[in-house]
This record gives sequence, C-alpha cells and structure tokens, in this order.
Amino acid sequence: MKKYNSILKYICIAVASLWITVGCVHDDKYDEPNLDGYACVADFKANVTLSELKKKFTENNPSGAAYVFPADKPNDPSDDLFIEGYVSSTDETGNIYKTIYIQDALKDPTHGFTISVDMVSSYTRFPQGSKIYVKLNGLAVGTYGGVVQLGVKTGAESTANGVSRIPEKLAPSVILRSCTTRGEITPRVISIADLKANEDLIGCLVQLNNVEFDARALCSNYAPNGETVDKVIGQNWDKLAKVYKNTAVVRNSGYSSFANQYIPAGQGTFKGIFSKFQSGSNTTYQFYINKVTDLDMEGGPLNAEGKDPHFPRQDEIQENPCRFSNANLTTKTIADIKQLGASLPTNGLVLAEITGDFYVKAQVTANDEAGNLFKYLYVEDATGGIKININKTDLFQDARFKVGKDLYIKLKGLYLRNVSGELQLGSNESVSTIGYRIREENIYKHLYDSNEPARTVIASERTISQLTTADVGRWIKIKDLEFINGDLGKTYADGTAVSNRTLEDCSGKTITLRTSGRAVFAGKAASTIEVAGGKGDVYAILSVFNGTYQLWFTKLPDLQLTNPRCDGSIYTPLPVLYKDDFASGGFNNTEWTAVNKVGPNQFWNTSNQGNGTNYYAMMNGNAGGAGNNFDNEDWLISKAVSLVGKSKAVVTFTTDVRYAGNALQVFATDNYTGDVTTTTWTPLPAILDTNTGAFGDWVSSGNVDLSAFLGKNVRIAFKYTSTTSAASTWEVDDFKIKGQ
Repeated sequence: MKKYNSILKYICIAVASLWITVGCVHDDKYDEPNLDGYACVADFKANVTLSELKKKFTENNPSGAAYVFPADKPNDPSDDLFIEGYVSSTDETGNIYKTIYIQDALKDPTHGFTISVDMVSSYTRFPQGSKIYVKLNGLAVGTYGGVVQLGVKTGAESTANGVSRIPEKLAPSVILRSCTTRGEITPRVISIADLKANEDLIGCLVQLNNVEFDARALCSNYAPNGETVDKVIGQNWDKLAKVYKNTAVVRNSGYSSFANQYIPAGQGTFKGIFSKFQSGSNTTYQFYINKVTDLDMEGGPLNAEGKDPHFPRQDEIQENPCRFSNANLTTKTIADIKQLGASLPTNGLVLAEITGDFYVKAQVTANDEAGNLFKYLYVEDATGGIKININKTDLFQDARFKVGKDLYIKLKGLYLRNVSGELQLGSNESVSTIGYRIREENIYKHLYDSNEPARTVIASERTISQLTTADVGRWIKIKDLEFINGDLGKTYADGTAVSNRTLEDCSGKTITLRTSGRAVFAGKAASTIEVAGGKGDVYAILSVFNGTYQLWFTKLPDLQLTNPRCDGSIYTPLPVLYKDDFASGGFNNTEWTAVNKVGPNQFWNTSNQGNGTNYYAMMNGNAGGAGNNFDNEDWLISKAVSLVGKSKAVVTFTTDVRYAGNALQVFATDNYTGDVTTTTWTPLPAILDTNTGAFGDWVSSGNVDLSAFLGKNVRIAFKYTSTTSAASTWEVDDFKIKGQ
C-alpha cells in the first residue's frame, strides 16, 4: 500500500478547526464563497477510485450489508484510504440538502458518487468545482433508494444496507479540500434514453438537450413551501401518440430559494445532478437542480424573427402558454357564465360547452388545503361564485390557487353542469378517474395567474332566511349560529365519510354543514374533533343539494362559535372519566386485560410502527408473510369505569385496519367474570375503519352511547378474530370514556 506519512504536513492549519454553517439562502444572488481561514491540503494521489468504492458495496459485499472501512492501524497513516473527486453540486440555493455530490473529473467524468453529510451550506466549505479528498477509514458505504453512497454505520440509525450521515463534527477530519485545485465543472451531455446505461454517472452534473417540462408542470411553481415535489421532464415527443418517448423526474425542494418561481415553459437545455430512486423492481431516474440559472428553457434574447427560440415546444405548443392575453377575448362575469347553463337539468348528465372566446377574472375564495374540498376550487367576482372541478389533489400547494389570488380563466372548451342545483365548471370527460374535471395537463390552457398579490377575501354577509340561488358558490358569513342540541358531543364527521351536522340561528332556522372525514384541521382528523358548543359567526362556501342549502368550511377558525348559546347557556363537553392513548408503549396490567382464547400465543400488544412516538394497541393474527395466518380469538378488555351517579356516558376511540379479514367487534359489560365465555357482553355500534388497503387512515368511532350502563361499572372489550385464510391487522388508539 502506498505510504501517506507526509499527508498531514500539508494541512494548512491557519484555522484548522473552523467549521462554518450558514443559514438558508433566500434569494438567487450567488456570491463566490470566501474560503479564507478554512483548512485545506496540498494535492496528493488517492488510493481508492470512485469505481472501486462503489464495488465495495455492489460486488465485494455479497451479504448486502453496508461495508465499513476498517482502520487496522489507527495511529499509522500508511493504512489510510482516500478517494478524490470534484464537487459537482452546490447547496447554496437549498435545493440539495445535507449531501455532497462528486465526480472523478471536471470534464467528461466516468463516475460520480454521493456523500451523505450532516451539514448545511456545505458550499461555503466545498464550493462547486473544488477538488476534495475523503478519508474512508471508519466510514461506511451503503445504499439508499438504489444509490450507493458514503456515510457512517451507526446501528439503530441505519438499516442493514444503509448508512447515516457523516456527523458534522467528524466531517473536517475526513473531508479535505485541495488548497490549489479548483475548476469549472463542464456537464456531461447525455440523453434521457441513455440514463439506464450510464448509472455510473449518478452524482455527476449532466446536461440534457432539447427537453421540456411536461404539460402538468406548466405555469406552476417549482415546489410549494416546505414540500418536496416531482416534476416531469420529457424528451423525444411522439406526435402520433402525444406522449414523450423518454421522461425523467426533477426533484424540487420547497425550502429552496427558487421554490416559488415558475417553471420555465419552453424547451431547451437542462443541467442538474443525476440520481435515481429504486423501489423493488421500479427505478425512477431523477435530477436535482443546483440553481435555476443552469436551465436555459425560456426567455433570453429573441431571435431574428422576434420570437423566443425556446418555442415552439416539442409537444407543439407554439408560444409561452403562461402569459395571459385578453386579445380577441370577450370579458364575462360569473353571472354571465351561470346564465349560459341556466337551462341545464339538475341531474348533471347534460353538459353545455362554452364555445365563445370568453374569459373571466375571479378571486380564489376556497381551496383544498384542509382536505374538506377535494379536487375543486371556488372562485368569485362581484356577481357571484362558482365551483371549478380540477383533476388534481393538493391544489393549495400551487401558487396560482392560494386563497385570495386572482385568476384569469379562459372559458372556451370548458363545460357547465348542473349538479343537484349547483352549476359547476369542468370538462366533458365522465370516466371515473376524471369525473368531469379539468385534466391536470390541461390546467395551463384555462387557469392563469394574474401575477397580482393575494387580496383579503370579503365574505357576503347573509342570514339563513336571506339565502338565494344567486349566493350559491359564494363565500358567505352567517352570524349567530350554533349546532343543534342533538349534534353536541358529536365529531364534525363520522369515519371517513362526508357527514352532515346542523346549524341553527336563534330563531330556529337551520342549515346543513357538510364535513369530510378525510379533512384534517390543525393536524387532527375531522372525525376526532368535537363540534364547537357555543354560538357565533360562520364563514363558509354556500352550496345547494336538491333545493337544500349547505355550507362547506375550509378551516376551524371559520367557525367562530365561542359565545354563550342562544338560550344563554355555556356548553360544557362531557368530562373524560378515563382515557388511554397507549403513549407509554405498553399495557398497564391494572387497566387492560389481554386474553388469548383461541390460537397460538398471540396477544394484543402495543406498537408504534410507522407512527414515530405515537403508540397504539394492535393485534395481528399473521406470523409474517402469505400462508402464515392463524385461527385466533383475542380480547382486549378495559378496566372497570364507574358510571355511578352519571346521567349520560359515551365511549370513543379510533381504529385503523389493514389487510382482509374479520371485522373487529366491540362490546361492553357490567359483570365481567374473569372468563370471556361466561360474561354477558353487549355489542356496541361503533364506527370502524373499513379501508383494508392501507395503514394510517384512522377512523373515529363517534360517541358510542353507554346509557344502558349508567349507575354501573362498565368495561369495554375489543374482540379480534382471524382465520387461516384471512388475518387483518387491527389498531386501536385514543380511547376515552366520558360522562356526567
């Protein structure tokens, strides 16, 4: 092995221990980093190539576990192993996070590599183009998403074949920058079609020519705040099939300085860090943008004909589709639009196409941020409001569709439907995946950002008696409403379904409030939040269903029900007599009894799998894998809770189910004998999760009445059963018995 005794003498020790971290970048002005005071080393020849490093995991490690580089002689530099490379990435814009990508040459590289390091603003230490050396002793090479990368092996913090980030404190001693060698990275030109054959270039800066973002990404921003999203780029447009022959993904961080900028709408040159993500047999090739100035896909000087050379696009879009122009268009109001559909029947089966060259300017008044609205927006102008159906989730993450933004809407080619009395805009496609909604790839053709700042949405104030069909689609305010007595104590929704609750004013006039059980308000599912018990103002979208007015709200503060009720009383929710959210990660044996009546030694237990610190009760009759189901009968029985002196009592909890099998059964008793077979059990009509296809969609039981047990000591039991052919996994959480 080559000797490295003299390496350390080259280390510049001006400020050898200095390690600077810089906060997030908030603009697109990039200054050359000042490297004064940072430790560096004179150039030397590394003894491990990037190719050899990768082989440590892929070829020389048949067990598949992360490979840890030994330091057999920790005090002898002759045993040191080093790789060298040129930094191909920069995290200056915040789009690349705690990762340094390197390649083996400034120009025409043959190999790249990924280094996972627990530091931000690494560009201040290792600017793009820097030559660096990495000491491998004590580090580990593993894989994540199919990408081989360098990090550390820390046991519980990394999987068998994965690695954790190199700690920030360790980084200065293992990642060394050359004092003299730095150059400009020349991207390797490659095509999307050749990515699979060039996986050795993962980690390199590459260039794609003649590419464009697909129609679904047009006129949208790179990423919503705080979210990482994928946008598709395409190459080699098939004019006959109307698809790209080759596509890849661009990963954009909502923490990047350019997240709120709009994606370029033309075709041209793209530069980015090449990577991939592999899950099972599926591989997605992806790219990370260093900075948006690396993209030449729109703008710039016009050609001799006065046109942007980035248009037409491969998909035959002739000019920038995101720049709204009202030339040759006639302005309309929402009232005008509704008049076009005035004669439509209310069955929703007859559509009216808008054929005129019309447009309307309207403000977004409600979107899907909380999930109470699904794949649609409401917009409004001075004449009224209307629903726009769009085949895309998380519309709120698109800068165009923020509440308060003004949109220009090109109406030609859209369709009107009357759905049970409410006129709506959308498409004419009735297939189940579209449902008369505007296709995602067609959004750019109809909905344009006005590029004006968002304005405060002003609600139209009404009373229940004043509501008319002209108000349908408007954002309205109704004063002095409260939930009827029969709804007090209920949650806003039952399970995952859309549920009705009833609001009334002090004269007794009522209106329906519609809430989706899939809505999440302030981090809690609507099916777990009790309706407010006071009186106050309600802000909501007005809808109608076969002549009955309905309200849809978008966030909990829209319901300002904090005053005494109409009769002057102050509602007090039922006090909690006993609760257990299983947060301790185990059963308290004095409070819960787990009984295995039939089957192998499988019992109710607690788990936090997939939920971090959130523990829950869980029972599963499968021993792992297909064909390992068992006949089971297992009970989980609560302690006795006294309802003596109570005039009202309920039990509530949440459930989650995965995989086919028998439904969970819920019982109550006041005479538990210690034997489930001799105890008299009363079945309880609780709402349970029914989605066996996924974990995580917790469903509230609702308030299950315990009136039959008033004046007694009650126990609640969950009975789990499975068979050799089907064994569900059932989870229970947020258990409460309430009463007064």
